[in-house]
Amino acid sequence: MDELIAKASQGVDMSSPDASLHIFMNLMNMLPLAALFWWSVVFVVVGALLGWWRGRLMAGVVWALALGPIGWIIVLLIPKSAKPPPLPR
Repeated sequence: MDELIAKASQGVDMSSPDASLHIFMNLMNMLPLAALFWWSVVFVVVGALLGWWRGRLMAGVVWALALGPIGWIIVLLIPKSAKPPPLPR
C-alpha cells in the first residue's frame, strides 16, 4: 500500500489546492485501460447473449453495461418474454 501511495503522490505538491486532483490523475494513469475496455466488451456481449436467450436483448445489454457480470444475474432473474427471440441471420 505504501508503494501505491508513493506512486500516486509522486511529483505532487501536497500544499497546492489541487493536490487531490493530481493524485487522482496519477492513479487513473496506472489503470490498464485497454484491459478494462476489452473486459467491458466481453461483459456486454455475454449480457446480450443472455438477454437474447431470455427474449430481452436490450435489458441484457443495459444491465451488463451498467453492472457487468452482476447484470447477468439480473437478466437471468427477469421472467422470459412471451414471444421467442427471432433467429439471427
